[in-house]
Amino acid sequence: MGETTVKAIGEMTVLVTGASGGIGAAIAERFASVGMNVVLHYMKSHEAANEAARRCMEKGSGRIMTVSADLRSREQIQRMRDKLASHELLPDILVNNAGISHYGLLSDVTEDIWDEVMAINLKGTFLCTQEMMPHMISQRYGRIINVSSIWGLSGASCEVLYSTTKGGVNAFTKALAKELAPSGVTVNAVAPGAVQTTMLEHLDQSELQMLEDEIPAGRLAQPDEISSLVYFLALPESGYINGQIISPNGGWLT
Repeated sequence: MGETTVKAIGEMTVLVTGASGGIGAAIAERFASVGMNVVLHYMKSHEAANEAARRCMEKGSGRIMTVSADLRSREQIQRMRDKLASHELLPDILVNNAGISHYGLLSDVTEDIWDEVMAINLKGTFLCTQEMMPHMISQRYGRIINVSSIWGLSGASCEVLYSTTKGGVNAFTKALAKELAPSGVTVNAVAPGAVQTTMLEHLDQSELQMLEDEIPAGRLAQPDEISSLVYFLALPESGYINGQIISPNGGWLT
């Protein structure tokens, strides 16, 4: 068995996928605030990613980099990995946050829509994890945190496709945690309830109010409240938390 390498917090590198806005950007900024090296992945939102990177630089002293890749493509993920390796920024922590939502009746879901949402939400998590985890295994230390959803636990009407992908992420998390535990790598998922991000932009004000009324806390979550949990799971002292799906949801699902 190899020797475990646990770096100081300020020497660690985190890769956050889908980090151009919302929960992803909040996660990146949280890690940056403790001086960690932060790599912000995006696919198309170049300006938004650069703005998030600027906020990270203002908050911390670590190295900040943005990288673009289509997570549906192994080739592009491998190029991203090689770029990080050339800058000595292979991640000690991987946050699989990139994802897209889909709202509508299952009867209206086409095969193309099914394939696209599956590819980004589930296949992208698989490919990015598979390409980044060898570095963690080799140093016998790492943290993989998958951003799931409350709908992956309970399911949601008119969000069958999205719920299915997040349920897959949860199963992926539990199984991989068992596989990587002997290598010193933990795998957990954060499954937020309703969060104040653009993913809820399909709802009008009355629908948002109805949603808030359903939540015992009486409000939506803020991205910072999700990023704080992700950060906690990434800490060295969280090493005995493994294979867990933790849902910060204001008491909505217990």
